[in-house]
Amino acid sequence: MRLEKAFGISLRRFRDERGFSQEQLALQCGYSRNYISQLECGEKSPSLTTIFYLAQTLQVQPSRFIEMVEKSVQTLPKRGGS
Repeated sequence: MRLEKAFGISLRRFRDERGFSQEQLALQCGYSRNYISQLECGEKSPSLTTIFYLAQTLQVQPSRFIEMVEKSVQTLPKRGGS
């Protein structure tokens, strides 16, 4: 599983557990609903700053996002052509 997809699954889980819609989460943390959707679908990769803003809004430690991603991703794909 790609890192972006694994992060998106984690984000959706935390958002659902807290009863936020994508729009509510976006308004609370200052992002667009479209961006939240792209993160959840694995179409965008969040910056470290974004992870911290999302975690603060969802009242979860940023490290929980990383832990969940780590559990979902067994091996990283090789970078580049070599």
